Amino acid sequence: MVHVLGSRVLLRPTDPDRSRAFYGEQLGLAVHREFGTGPERGTVYFLGGGFLELSGRSEEAPSTASPAVRLWLQVEDITAAHDELTAKGVGIVRPPVKEPWGLIEMWIADPDGTPIVLVEIPAEHPLRYRPGI
Repeated sequence: MVHVLGSRVLLRPTDPDRSRAFYGEQLGLAVHREFGTGPERGTVYFLGGGFLELSGRSEEAPSTASPAVRLWLQVEDITAAHDELTAKGVGIVRPPVKEPWGLIEMWIADPDGTPIVLVEIPAEHPLRYRPGI
């Protein structure tokens, strides 16, 4: 069995400075660390229990037609997140909607079109249930 010590999502943006502005300033993700120099330097952001690394550069944006990749970010208050992101100029792909499975989801995309799902887990949802607590 492989013993995993850590993990992160790695994105290679088409415009690293634009993506750093989106993730750092518009989404407000805190920087865990930076490495290298120049426009293609690496920046690692905190994502709750994980990390998101932007490093290098891609010549083309990822295919947004494929449902194969999505960033899923849980937030405490989806309405507050919607208002804050709208005020910061982030395009909302789909406003908050309570899904049939009980989660409240809002969809946005990063500058390269990478789909991002922001999720609020309502208090009554089974994901909040902790047996014995």
